[in-house]
Amino acid sequence: MTGLLDGTFARGAAAAAVSGDAWFRSLLAVEAALARAAASAGLVPTTAADAVTAACADPGRLDLATVVARAADAGNPVPPLVRALTEAVGERDAVAVHVGATSQDVVDTALVLMSRDAIGAIDADLAAAAASAAELARAHRDDVVVGRTLLQQGLPTTFGLKAAGWLAALDGARLRLAEAVAGLPVQYGGAVGTLAASGGAGVQVRAALAEELGLATTAVPWHTVRLPVADLAGALGTAAGSVATVAVDVVLLAQSEVAEVAEVSASRGGSSAMPHKNNPVAAISARACARRAPGLVATLFAAMEQEHERAAGAWHSEWPALTDLLVTVGSAASWLAESLASLRVSADRMGATAEAAAEGPLASALAEALAPTLGRAAAHDAAAEATRTARASGRSLASVVRERTDVDAAAVLAAAAPDVGEAGVQVDAALAEHTALTEGEA
Repeated sequence: MTGLLDGTFARGAAAAAVSGDAWFRSLLAVEAALARAAASAGLVPTTAADAVTAACADPGRLDLATVVARAADAGNPVPPLVRALTEAVGERDAVAVHVGATSQDVVDTALVLMSRDAIGAIDADLAAAAASAAELARAHRDDVVVGRTLLQQGLPTTFGLKAAGWLAALDGARLRLAEAVAGLPVQYGGAVGTLAASGGAGVQVRAALAEELGLATTAVPWHTVRLPVADLAGALGTAAGSVATVAVDVVLLAQSEVAEVAEVSASRGGSSAMPHKNNPVAAISARACARRAPGLVATLFAAMEQEHERAAGAWHSEWPALTDLLVTVGSAASWLAESLASLRVSADRMGATAEAAAEGPLASALAEALAPTLGRAAAHDAAAEATRTARASGRSLASVVRERTDVDAAAVLAAAAPDVGEAGVQVDAALAEHTALTEGEA
């Protein structure tokens, strides 16, 4: 990805959480924690572990340029990083560098740490988008809007229920991400998972390393059992799908011919050729970022098939795929939070469209009201004439009915009023669930 496109596709704090610098910070955090865990198990002197921790906390002491240059030669960045750490701490304290570990232990655990940080950023944007959706649901609980199925007008619903659906999707995505993060495990097994190089204290070191990093421990290494990565991929893909659904709703509702919502921003939305345009750029960008997620999820699922105790290539393919997935989902969430925060809803426009869509039920109600005095055939013809009059004059049928003196116009309009069923009750339920979620996080 070039810097020119980063404003769209690397937006939000998730991108920084998986940057090149973040990779180094995470790798060093794992090596420092491993040194301390080894010291707690009595495998290395505490002074040596302190020296390694100090070196990891001061990357300026390390020859990271050489690490970058040699990472491809080793197949991963850990071997040159271990050499740089060893040189930085000196021969005496080098005993606490990379104790009993293999490169995959460090890379996998670093990837887990970065994922946790990035998902924290993604969650913050999803929470902001959910808060805006909740406010929209609350403010427009009973505002009637035409429901659309297969992109055609269907029956009436409310904008409150539509926004409550958005809210449920976003809250659901957050819960799934939180579940995936809560189970993120440390990786520590040594060369082939036997912990043979850990002096008989490998299981103890793994537990201590997990505690140091705030991760779960495991009974066995997950070198080629990639469930943690797959769980992340699935939860991130779900989040992207939820964001995309909300975003495309906004894009469709903001079409000029519909104009039921609009993004209001002083800084974006214009066209290079048409100065009158107000494009829903935030929703469009959210959708664009979310569209990239399924392919990356597929790559990570495909990489689950891994050979023996370390995969030849499938493991490596996960690093950029998961990094890019975190970035693109983070960008989508960030854009959607902005879109919903800037959304202006036109209840009048929605009502007018719903009223026009209700022409059929209203004509039937008018005919029913006229039947006792005119008879059914004449009442039918009178209602049809009223409909033609409305269309010819460019007015709504409702306005024509209101002008009639031969029926109780209010009663006719009431009889043809849109039936939105239990929309309001469902909005209230979604808002209650959202409140419970947010109060539980406080």
